[in-house]
Amino acid sequence: MAFNWQTFRTRTLTAAVFVAVMLAGLLISRWTFLLLFSAIHFGCWWEYLKLIEKIRKVSVHHYLKFGLMLIGFGLMLSFCQPAYQIDGYKLAEKLSLPLSAAGVALLLVGTFQKEKITMQSFIPSFLGLFYISMPWGLMMNLYAKADVYSSYSLTTDIRWHDSVFVVVPYFYPILIIASLWINDTMAYIIGSLIGKTQMTKISPKKTWEGTIGGIALSASVIFLLAYYIFHLGILSYPLTAVATLASITGTFGDLFESKLKRMAGVKDSGHIMPGHGGFLDRFDSLLIATPFVWLYVYFFMH
Repeated sequence: MAFNWQTFRTRTLTAAVFVAVMLAGLLISRWTFLLLFSAIHFGCWWEYLKLIEKIRKVSVHHYLKFGLMLIGFGLMLSFCQPAYQIDGYKLAEKLSLPLSAAGVALLLVGTFQKEKITMQSFIPSFLGLFYISMPWGLMMNLYAKADVYSSYSLTTDIRWHDSVFVVVPYFYPILIIASLWINDTMAYIIGSLIGKTQMTKISPKKTWEGTIGGIALSASVIFLLAYYIFHLGILSYPLTAVATLASITGTFGDLFESKLKRMAGVKDSGHIMPGHGGFLDRFDSLLIATPFVWLYVYFFMH
């Protein structure tokens, strides 16, 4: 197939804008972080419900759509750290419950409409609370996660055995995203060069050689950066475990979304990013990796 310069330019420009928006949202402040993942939250929900409509061959009632989105957003905000407050008004305590209540109200109103909310559309749609809202809530919780936390602190402590490391508040989110990016890139390169054994029919281009190579290189790169570049010493080992865990679980996230698209009969979940697909296409790995990393951090890193 001949190289298409127009497609290449489109994909490159889209990727550049995507990276710029992600970095701005992740690095500028806790509020840009919240804004970024709020947009991602609603974008993923919209595309997920579109897939459900195609899979179930039903039309999801708009009251159901917006009701579940609001309930999910309230759930996401309930995980916010104490830093998310304005003049003592904490989002987790003051805003999450009213938003969820508004979502429930929309669902109740929908039951009295002529176009009824059916169980065939409600049950798989409801599962989006666990597939989408819960992971993004845990991502919010990972931002500035610390043993002892000040609501206006610009740093956070990681306590590992007898050592205390002071890091930036977006440390864990950046670590997960970087691990997944390295894994995806290396898996693609290795799979293209030496991949021969198909991993699954769900994603025909994914090979065992590429998958294992991507995971191994992701863990190796994170260890080398942590140990030799940032001089984190003993902390390099649990961070390498985080990278390995994120890469493995992220692979299942990619396969799960591929299965949904195959069932729906579509190539991409959306078209928000020309040449790269939609929100779910970009964040499918992160959706599954985040809860597992959160559990590891919760039980082993603090």
